[in-house]
Amino acid sequence: MASVLILCTGNSCRSQMAEGFFKQFAPDWEIYSAGTAPTSEVHPLAVKVMEEAGIDLSASYPKSTAEFMDKDIDYVITVCGHANETCPVFTGKVSNRRHIGFRDPAEANGTEDEVIQVFREVRDEIKSRLQEFYNSIQG
Repeated sequence: MASVLILCTGNSCRSQMAEGFFKQFAPDWEIYSAGTAPTSEVHPLAVKVMEEAGIDLSASYPKSTAEFMDKDIDYVITVCGHANETCPVFTGKVSNRRHIGFRDPAEANGTEDEVIQVFREVRDEIKSRLQEFYNSIQG
C-alpha cells in the first residue's frame, strides 16, 4: 500500500479534488491533501462539482502540511499551476515528488455559470491527469 500527499497552497480546491479522485482510483492507499497556508474551508464550488462527479467532499477540511511532516510519504504531488503562484515545498520524508499543475478555479471571474464551468473543467482535468499518473505508477 502506497501513500500520497497532494499539496497546494490553500488546500481548498485543486488538492481537495485531487484527493477525492485519488481515493477513488486507489481505495486501499493512504491519500492525503494539505496546504502550506490552509484556508478556513473547502471552496463550496469544489464541493458542488465533486458531488456532480459522485465524490462527497462535504466533510473535508483544509489541513496544514505540518500535520504530515513525520509521515513516510511515497508520492508528493504538487498541483498549483500558474507560474506566478508559489508551489509548496514539503520537507518531510518523501520517496517521489511530482508536479502536476492545474489552474486555480477559485481565481475564475465571470457569471456564476462561467465560474462553475471553470471548476468543472479543472475537476475533469484533475481526474484525467491523475488517472494517467496512477496508471503509470501501477506498471
